Amino acid sequence: MTGDTNAPILRLENVTVSRGRDTILSNISLDVRRGSIHVIIGPNGAGKSTLLAAVLGQTQFGGRITATWTGSGAIGYVPQTFAVDRTLPVTVADFLALTRQRRPICLGIGAAARRQITSALDRVGLRDFLDRPLSVLSGGELRRVLLAHALDPLPELLILDEPAAGLDAAAHRWLEDALVSARGTYGITVLMVSHDIDQARRIASTVTLIDRAIIANGRADEALSHVSWA
Repeated sequence: MTGDTNAPILRLENVTVSRGRDTILSNISLDVRRGSIHVIIGPNGAGKSTLLAAVLGQTQFGGRITATWTGSGAIGYVPQTFAVDRTLPVTVADFLALTRQRRPICLGIGAAARRQITSALDRVGLRDFLDRPLSVLSGGELRRVLLAHALDPLPELLILDEPAAGLDAAAHRWLEDALVSARGTYGITVLMVSHDIDQARRIASTVTLIDRAIIANGRADEALSHVSWA
């Protein structure tokens, strides 16, 4: 739905996810403020990724999730893991062209799609990676390619599932700067799961602590004072 710019971009009301007799999430209610970086923190098995799956419509849930769009309503998504078949001769440009042109990529990448791909890679500092095989990328480089894909076209809401997992310190810092820039430069709302408490302190507008239910929700310094598993 579209509506009031003062309304939260996402509102979750009593969201509950069960698998058989096991309750994965219980009565999760929270607002994601427009233009914020909202970080979901919790121990392993807390239901963090399941919460994102509910927001993305990838799992059944009880309760209600409402989105209020004021722009494109586009959602960008960076998954926690992305398997690359290292036997396939797919380049970065081939991968990004799959959703950016109608004709099969085996017939070549058109000029318009190549310009769009180049612009997307520019945004994440990988302009020279067009013809790099996807299979040789480091974890940090692959994460940048996935972020380039998620940011083109510019989404109203960017969702990331533990995007810094496995990254080295330099890639970690770059990712944080990129997310802060996406919010500040383009007004993108960021909703992300993170296992990194220090990262949440550095960049989060709002932190929600969950362990199947909400433990704390609010400003980063206040919410993170409730962490008991670090």
